[in-house]
Amino acid sequence: MHYLLVALAVAFSQVHGLPVKRDLAPTDVQILQFALTLEHAENAFYTEALSKFDEQSFRDAGFADFTRGRFVEISQHEATHVQFLTAKLGSDAPAACTYNFPYSDVQSFVALSQVLEGVGTSAYLGSTHFLQNEDNLAGATSILTIESRQQAWIAGAISQTNPWSGSFDTPLGFNQVFTLASPFIVSCPPSNPTLPFSPFPNLNISDNAQPGQSVQLTYNGDASNGGQFLAIFSGLNTTFVPINSDKTATLPSRLQGTTYALVSSDGSTVTDGSTVAGPAILVFPFDSSTDNS
Repeated sequence: MHYLLVALAVAFSQVHGLPVKRDLAPTDVQILQFALTLEHAENAFYTEALSKFDEQSFRDAGFADFTRGRFVEISQHEATHVQFLTAKLGSDAPAACTYNFPYSDVQSFVALSQVLEGVGTSAYLGSTHFLQNEDNLAGATSILTIESRQQAWIAGAISQTNPWSGSFDTPLGFNQVFTLASPFIVSCPPSNPTLPFSPFPNLNISDNAQPGQSVQLTYNGDASNGGQFLAIFSGLNTTFVPINSDKTATLPSRLQGTTYALVSSDGSTVTDGSTVAGPAILVFPFDSSTDNS
């Protein structure tokens, strides 16, 4: 399962860069449209997978009898989130797109669901504080807690790994989340509203990444003159490590759980303007005897 998580995290992070649109103050409507775009993808993911895999498929993959039933409940949650946000937005609601999800069996479905729920949690955590309307804020934060519970259940009860990454979850910005979600979107109806968010250029990190060790980075751009940094998000902390001229960097020694990394031209803060590529997802599972303070 660890291998699957890492492989799917890499696949999740692969997207070709497009021009980045920036909006420093998105409206409530734009934020809810952004949320509905993500919920449509999650809803399609679970609906598609559960139509392919019956209870026996989960048993054959080594999962307990209750597993599929809980995933059905998660699927129901995502469908309800779509209905809720669609009702909120009315005629401004974007429709579902056409998607392509990289899973081939129950094991890879479970691994991808864990990654999706983690990104969903980070997306809501990074966007809800921009909401101005109290009802919108209450609705979004209520969805946030469910996304977090779903991720923890998949990671802990089903994948038998750490159900959390640390004392704090990691918030991500709009364009950062859009970068991670875009690989799954094949096409969208032309009638959908244009959101003021776009993906950053692609960042790949060698799939044997381990805390405290050197990793190879792959992205468009020249690192020979220095001045580029790998910014690593873990909880509420951002750690910057220099990128060498050969596009290698040494990861911090104490990384746990799911972290996100991007290339920045600034070694002290991350903005849309300083982002060169990424984010990419890094997953470092840990057991119950680990100090996770």
